[in-house]
Amino acid sequence: MAETIRVFGIKALAAMFSRAKEESRAAFLPYFPVGYPTYDASLDAIQAMAEVGVDGFEIGVPFSDPLADGPTIQAATQVALENGITVSKCLDAVRTLRGRGVIQPMLLMSYLNPLLAYGLERFAADARAAGADGVIVPDLPPEEAEAWSEICRGAGLATVFFLAPTSDSRRIELVNRHVTGFIYVVSLTGVTGARADLPPDLTGFITRVRALADKPLVLGFGISTPEQARTMNGLVDGFIVGSALVKAGRDGAGPVGALAARLREAVNV
Repeated sequence: MAETIRVFGIKALAAMFSRAKEESRAAFLPYFPVGYPTYDASLDAIQAMAEVGVDGFEIGVPFSDPLADGPTIQAATQVALENGITVSKCLDAVRTLRGRGVIQPMLLMSYLNPLLAYGLERFAADARAAGADGVIVPDLPPEEAEAWSEICRGAGLATVFFLAPTSDSRRIELVNRHVTGFIYVVSLTGVTGARADLPPDLTGFITRVRALADKPLVLGFGISTPEQARTMNGLVDGFIVGSALVKAGRDGAGPVGALAARLREAVNV
């Protein structure tokens, strides 16, 4: 049997969005941190989600001061740090998941300080070698990311930058120029976390971004239920669920995979 050839980096993300578009649905990219509730359990949870057909992953790199994360993810990443999880261990996780047969695109989500401590060029090279396709750095704005973007281009890694409802036209255009993976559209002004309702002005915000940006839009912050996931079809190119899956992870990989399956099924048309 011929071996499946997987594309990497920017091409892998482009192929992911293309497949979802052909199926008239938004791509589903779950977030899960390495090391929660244990290292092995986190890999099992990610693999369980891969097996139910999610489109890609945000692989969380634990950090002691996660400014964009709500209480659920903050607590989980603190557990992971106490479990001894490091940047190197997160790269090992990606390599191990690739070895287990996980083929979906994987983006490492890390704050800047751990990457600086590791070494930016070293990290980009090691991330690519491990099998990562891109990196999301929430506290690195595009105005300060020229060197990082160049390093990622050299390693073939996709870059992602953020827009919020407060972003003006100039910033939308700036982010669109710098992104090589997708634009991470934050649904609200605040931190991550499951919410009962998405903002009522969300459609207007997305319409405003669409008018000025031609890169894929992926919505995050606040999405937690299949009903909310279903509303992503026709609105954005992809969506991220984190806190709800992390909460499920307290009870093991089975509940994580089951919730991921319901969220993935919700966007089928």
